[in-house]
Formats: sequence, structure tokens, C-alpha cells
Amino acid sequence: MQRSVSAHLSIDVTEPATLVLEIAVAQDYLDAGAATETLTVNGGAGDLAPNEILVQHGTRVHVIEAPVGPLTIDYTATITGRIPPAPVTRWDTLRYLRPSRYCESDVLAPTALAQFKDVPHQDLLAAVSSWVGTRLSYVPGSSQPTDGATATLLSRQGVCRDYAHLVVALLRALDVPARVVGVYAPGIDPMDFHAVAEACIDGGWHVVDATALGPRQSFVRMATGDDAADIAFLSIHHGRATVTDQQVRATVDELPLDDVTRLTAIG
Repeated sequence: MQRSVSAHLSIDVTEPATLVLEIAVAQDYLDAGAATETLTVNGGAGDLAPNEILVQHGTRVHVIEAPVGPLTIDYTATITGRIPPAPVTRWDTLRYLRPSRYCESDVLAPTALAQFKDVPHQDLLAAVSSWVGTRLSYVPGSSQPTDGATATLLSRQGVCRDYAHLVVALLRALDVPARVVGVYAPGIDPMDFHAVAEACIDGGWHVVDATALGPRQSFVRMATGDDAADIAFLSIHHGRATVTDQQVRATVDELPLDDVTRLTAIG
């Protein structure tokens, strides 16, 4: 399997700003020798050098001190083959049972127990994914950046991050450790940065994508954390800037078939 991914951002900076990017593939791909990449940032005076920070679960954060004016960011990566599944630590299995800002598992616990109390443990991922997928409608622009899982369930619509938040909240309420992952996703339509859930069951992390927009085997990990607050592809601090153009591309040499009832790891 060979996957190619890219992202282009055009940004209008109106006040000097600190830009925080999470668009690079996770460090695990580089450590395994499976990825080659380029990242270029061009500001008004020429190329800028982003500062890379390695954070949790191999997430790579790039920090740019952006001057006033137009700014372009271009990232490309090629991933050859697959890498081993993400490791599971004892702390992961405890931390990712807790409620978080966008995944209010404590609030949704009665719903989770009422819907899934009789589902065998080994069937929970498929059951929760199917339940969320059939109750939500994928509607671009239908949700607010501040909406969490509870608001999504009430509105019955959203985008990928909303699906992921609801899946994660329900699984945590059922004592299944779950987290949110930002991925490049060959095969999805519309093409964009994609968010999915990842749950720990049978001793491993397995991806859950209730949108069913693309085959999970082709996904490429970028950022991993509690919820969308940890995987935002762009955050703007200490100034003002507006994204004027965004283009995301993700392809694979042969798009695999996906059996949504089978456990699948991101690799």
C-alpha cells in the first residue's frame, strides 16, 4: 500500500499571529522509515521556518510566528506500507474513560446504557458505530465549533468531528477507552481533513468511523487526543488571521474494501 497526502492553506494575517498546525503525519511513520515529507511556509518576506514540537501519541505540532500579510502553507507526504498499531499504555486505558469538553460521557451515560446494555463487549464498536451512523445525517456546516456530543445527538446532524465525538462519548460511558484521531483519509467524499474515533478493545486501538465515508485501512494518523481540542489542524493565537483557501488531498494506490464489522487499526 502506498498513500500520498497533501494539504494547502492560504492565510491572510491581519495582525502578527502564532499559528499552530497539526497537519503532518504522526512521528510513528517517520520512526518506521515509512514516510517522506515536505513542509514549506511562505510569508511576505520569503520562507518561514516552523518550530516542530512532538507531543502525545506521536502528534507533531508546527508553530509559525506569522507576520502581517499573505501566508501559504504546503505539506506533502508519501507513506509506503503500513506501520505497527499504536501502543496501549495503562494510563491510556484510564485517561480515555474520562469525560472531556466535547465528549460528555457522563451526561450521555444513561443513553449509552439504555441503548447498549445487552450488547456483548466484543460487539460494542460495531453496534455504537452503526447506531450513530444511522441516527445522524452528514451535513456540512450544520454544527458549530463549540458543539459537543450532546448537542450533536440533539440536532441529529453534523460532520466527521461530531460523529467522532458522539461515538467516543458513548463508548467511554460503556467503560471502553476511546479517543479522537485526526487523519488523512483516502476515499472520502467530500475530501477534507477527517476525524474518527479510536477505541481500545481486546488489547489494541481500533478505528471507528461512523460516517463510513472511506475505508479505514487507508487512513493516515496525524493527531490524537481527548477530542477536537487536541487535533485541530490550525489554531490561531495572539493575533488575527483568516483562512482564505484550503485544499486537502489523500490517495492510495489501491482503495481497499472495508468490512465495518471487523476490528481495524490505523497503520
